Parts: sequence; C-alpha cells; structure tokens
Amino acid sequence: MTTTIRTAKTRGVGASIPRPDGIPKLKGEFAYSSDLEAEGMLWGATVRSPHARARIVSIDAAPALAMVGVRTVLTQEDVTGSGRFGLAVRDQPVFATGEVHFWGQPVAVVAAEDRETARRAAAALLVAYEPLEPLVDPAIAARTGSTFRVIDIVNGDPGARGEVVVEGEYEVAMQDQAPLGTESGLAIPDGIGGVDLHISTQWLHADHAQVFEALALAPDQVRLHNAGVGGAFGSREDISLQIHLCMLALRTGRPVKMVYDRSESFVGHVHRHPARMRYRHEADRDGNLIRIEADLLFDGGAYTSTSGAVLANACYFATGPYRVRSVAIHGVAARTNNPTAGAMRGFGAPQPCFAYEAQMDRLAAALGLDPVALRLKNALGTGDRLPTTGQPIVGSLPTRTVIESVAAMPLPEPDESTDPRRLPGGTGLTTPRPAVRRGIGFAVGIKNLAFSEGFDDFSEVRGVLTTAGLELHTAACENGQGMVTVVEQIGRSASGLDRVTVVFADTSEIGSAGSTSASRQTQMTGGAALRAATAVRDEALRRVGGDRLDDSGVWRGDRLVASLEELLASGPIAHLERFRHPLTSPPNATGQGDIHAGFVVAAHRAVVDVDAELGVVRVVRIDTAQDVGRALNPLAVVGQIEGGIMQGVGLAVMEEIVLDQGVMKNASFTDYLLPTFLDAPEVEAILIEEPDHWGPFGAKGVGEPPTISSTAAVVAAMRNATGRELNRVPVRPQDIALGSHQPPATSHQPDRRPEGS
Repeated sequence: MTTTIRTAKTRGVGASIPRPDGIPKLKGEFAYSSDLEAEGMLWGATVRSPHARARIVSIDAAPALAMVGVRTVLTQEDVTGSGRFGLAVRDQPVFATGEVHFWGQPVAVVAAEDRETARRAAAALLVAYEPLEPLVDPAIAARTGSTFRVIDIVNGDPGARGEVVVEGEYEVAMQDQAPLGTESGLAIPDGIGGVDLHISTQWLHADHAQVFEALALAPDQVRLHNAGVGGAFGSREDISLQIHLCMLALRTGRPVKMVYDRSESFVGHVHRHPARMRYRHEADRDGNLIRIEADLLFDGGAYTSTSGAVLANACYFATGPYRVRSVAIHGVAARTNNPTAGAMRGFGAPQPCFAYEAQMDRLAAALGLDPVALRLKNALGTGDRLPTTGQPIVGSLPTRTVIESVAAMPLPEPDESTDPRRLPGGTGLTTPRPAVRRGIGFAVGIKNLAFSEGFDDFSEVRGVLTTAGLELHTAACENGQGMVTVVEQIGRSASGLDRVTVVFADTSEIGSAGSTSASRQTQMTGGAALRAATAVRDEALRRVGGDRLDDSGVWRGDRLVASLEELLASGPIAHLERFRHPLTSPPNATGQGDIHAGFVVAAHRAVVDVDAELGVVRVVRIDTAQDVGRALNPLAVVGQIEGGIMQGVGLAVMEEIVLDQGVMKNASFTDYLLPTFLDAPEVEAILIEEPDHWGPFGAKGVGEPPTISSTAAVVAAMRNATGRELNRVPVRPQDIALGSHQPPATSHQPDRRPEGS
C-alpha cells in the first residue's frame, strides 16, 4: 500500500502514532466483553421464535425449570417497567407477547449454572405457535401503509427538463455488519435493587435509558460500563441482550453473563437496509444536470430502530455530490416481518450512491462524455446549495479535488501472471489468463457528519490534571476505530502535556458522549476534549502566572514556575466540557432546511478483473482520495479507509443475507460470505486536507466515506469489463455470465486490458 500522509515529530495532532490498545489486542491480552467473568456467575441464553410471524399460543417453562442447574426463566410477564425499548421509538417489546413479528425475536431467557445447561434449557422451553402469513415484500407494505417514515423532497423548478434522459432501476441487498466479536456482556447486581452492566455497545447512555425505562428502575440504579468491543459498524447501536442480562441478574441476585454464538448474532442485531430504487436523470446537451427524480424504497423490517434517519440520509443525498437545478425525491421506509434493519456504516448513503453513480455513467455514455468530466462539470463545492434540502454548504467540500486526485493516479500495469491467486477464479483454477477482461470504474460519494434534523447532539469530556498527567474522562465508545488514540493526541496538542490518558467513565460518572456512529466521535468527543484540555491548561497557567505547560509543570519563558506537584498541592484541576456542533433544523414540508452540521466526500476508482464466461471477479486495486479536513493521525485514517473499502467490496461482490419468507437462510460465516485477505485489493489512498469549520483542528470524521462509493466503483468496473447492466448488489456470477447487456460507459482511462483478453 502506498499512501500520501503527513507525519509529525511529536505525539500530538498530525503524528501517526500507534494505538494504545493495539499491542494488547495483537497479543490476545485485551479484555473484550466476552472475556469478562465474576465469582458465582450464571450464564444466560435466549429462546427465539422460529417463525417470521406467528401467534404465541402458550409458553411452558416447566421442562426447562426442571433441569438441574437452571435458576430462572423470564418472559414478558416478568418485565416490571414499560417493557419496550428502541433507539428512536420505544416500539419493541423486551420479549414477544401475543405475536412474534420477525424470525429470531426473543420470547424468553433462561439463566443456569453453566453455558451448556443454559442452552439446553432454552431448547427445552415449550412454546406453541400458530404461524401467520408474514408481510415480507416492502412494496406491498408501502402500498398498504405499513411504513415507518415517508419523505417527499421537492426543490427547484418542477418544470425544468433536460434534453438527454436516462432511467434505471437498482437494488441493494441486506448486508450484515459481521463484527468478529458477537454480542456479549456481564450484569452484576449490587444487592440493593440496582445493577452494573458491562457491555460492548456504541452508545452507553442510550442503552442506559432504555434499560432503566424498560425495567422501571431509577436512573442511578443502573450503571453501564464500557467493555471491550470486538467490532461494531452499526450493529451495536441498538439493544440486544442488555435488558435481558439485567433482568436475569436482578431476578437471581447473581452475576449473569451472555455471549451470542455466530448464528444468534446474525439475528441479534440490525442490518443494512435492503433497498429498491428507481431513478431518472435529465441533462442538457452540455452535460449539466437539470433534473433528478428518484423513488427510494427501504425495507426497515419489523421495528423502527433508525429507519427514519437512515431513509432521511438516503433521500437527502439521493442526488450525490452534484449540482442539480430540480429534484423530486420520494422515499419510504417500509415495515415488514423481515429482520429489523438499522445502522450500518454509511447509514443510508451507500444505497443511493450505487444508483446515482450508475446513472452518471449511463448519462455520460448517452452524452458521449468522459464520466469523470461529467462529474467534474456538476461537482458540488463550498458555497453551493445541497440540491435536495437547499442548505448552503459551509465549510470545506473538496469534491473536485477528490475526483481530480483519483483520476490523476497512475493505473496498474497489465497483469500477465498465471498465479491462480491473481486470477478471478482463484485457487479453484477455473480461469486462464486469456479469459480475463479488465474493467475500470469510478464513483464519488457524499454524506453528512454527525447527527442532523435538529437532534440535540453533544458530547461530554471531563479534563482532570493530576500529578500523573492529563486525564480525559468520557463515555464515548471505542469500537476499534481508534478514537482513544485521537482524543489523546488532541489532549497533548491542546495542553502541552505528553502524559495524556483517556479514562472510560460509566453512566453514573459523566454525561453522554453520543453514539460512536455517523463519523462523529473525532469531531464531537474530540471537540469536547480540545476544549476541556485547553481549559485545564489555561487554569494551570492562570494559577501561577505561567505561559507554558508540560509534564514538568508550568513555565514562564525558560523558568519552571511550579512543578505539577506544587501546582496541584491543593488537588487536581478539572473542567467538564459539553460540546455541540453547529445547530441543525428539522426539514420543512418539502424537505428544505439547514438539516446537516457538515459534509464529507470521497472518490474511488476500482480496477477489476473478470472472467465473463464464469462470472467470477477479482478486485485488483482501488484508488481513493478522501476529504478528511485534517488528518489527526494519518496512519489511523488510512486504516479506516482500508477497512471501509473492504466492506464496500464485500457488498459489491458477495455479502448478502438471504431471506425466505422472512427466515434467514445463511446465518453463519460458512454461508454468509465475507472478503478475506485473498480478496483484499491493493489500496492507494490520498488524504485531502482542507480544514473544516467546526471539527478539532479542522478535522472531519473519516469512518463512513470509504464504504459509500467503493461499492459503486467496483460494480462500475465490472460493467466496464463486461457490458452487463449489473443493477443489483451484490453482483452474482449469473448476473455476469447470463445477465443482459448494455452499451458500456465511456471509459475515463485508456483500456489497459492484457492482450488476448
């Protein structure tokens, strides 16, 4: 991998320093939530519905309770509070009651002395069901009014029309976040009616509120603690086993641990929304976008989760990072009996990006224009207005720069190797080199940063100066993205101290840091850390009349005025900071308003080798340029880019949850295919640093953009190689080998396919 990054000599902002949790994780010494134990611990297990929809006729716990080692069985009748939870709307019961609404919905939980006994007890529980016809088609759900949200956006002159028109229908399948660590946690009763929950999550305080409300406990009776997270990508933003664990611990009076196995994890968390999209693009003869019409249908599954916000993102960014005179967007999040959909990396932006970027290639072909030139002609930038909401774009938005940077990168040389690992068929030895066709595809994506639509988005950090250095206390969740490293770097640059440590506080010690999602923690918790560290430094300097702080103490010029011990003789210096991003507003009746706090763009170019006869592919390389504001830790940014691209590649060529009448048919890593190291393309990344207006030191969040347009770029390259329409992801072998042809889009680079391919 070759990466253009900037380094710094210090361990502060701009330095590519290693992560403090990196070595323990590499050595297997890091404690994940699944590693936690407590003396006298019980194990919990969940009883789940085998039907997508059914009436619960009866539940007989006697066979389970009769087993040696079983301590309790709990159902909805044992829930003492509201009995309902949900991230945006409290519409999901802790346990199904009366009727189950999706395959795998929890019906009961058991606690036993060991894990195997708990599992056997769950299997022994007798639940009688009357199966009912499930609603699994989101189009039928939309027509019958079974919806979570409907959005209509109209902006610009509705009568504007272009001379050149292209239309297309597109589909994105359900993708799983597939974190390597499954859902797990440990609940410990305090003996006086309260409970401490150690949990892997993305939003500690949101979980906390749902737990105490569902169980009718006072907020201070429930304390949630960050536990080691084995990956998330949106899958841990919703409640899974949190309430169940607390109920079991409170009922038995003993610590209770739960760890989902892989098949249970697939149904135990939300997934990326499947989507069907219909687009119409109109342009003048010069390639200026005149009008875009889009119908977006998202399947939200059985419960609300974040479907409303995901659909909103899809609609607001349905036109991509381009200027358009007139837009008409209709979006529906349907309620079905499929598994619940919710947050996943990109949060509504990857689905329309796949569609609008295919449309841009179709439009370029219809106009006889270079696809990159068409994108540059219409590229949004600072000072423009977002075509959907009419919001002026404030801060940096280097759309032209990311496009031009990727287009200027040299392409890989033709590959003449006969090593099967470098051929589409891989070690299956199916593809001879002469059968390979090389394709090149380009795509650009846009998304908002942090929460929008008037949500009160904030993050708290407490800075505490002690004789050991600066502590930055936060409830922000480190999910593997490197937030802890960046916050420490911000603290060093703000305070002048080298000894800076992030302290993860529980829900009783500090206010919310918000969710580790929406590419927001670097800006939100980082922004709070910057202000807290600055305030602590300023107070230290004020106390003794100094002008500089470091690990030795306070200095005035070249003279040490007071050591840290002398400065803090009367106690630590502390400052609590609550940081908010620029105000946003809800949309008006036609979808307009200052709805977002900021924006980010990225461009991807994919080089893909295809065996068109067999329909197998190899993603050779992906070049990318990403708008990062300022790279606080360049190496960490590149790590996020590489990981995000792999998830985009997975969605393009293999990742799909298969449902049959709402029942998941491939809930395992045997049948749900993930890209491996052998599938990983080379990645060439350029970081575009144009400081933004509100992130710390001008930084932007970086986690989601790598996924948004990488899928579209890979499929564009496959179209370029084969001439197939390929309007659905993931692309299946039969889509290439047997699919319909379309005129290939004009290539933005010379054809570099090997001779004879």
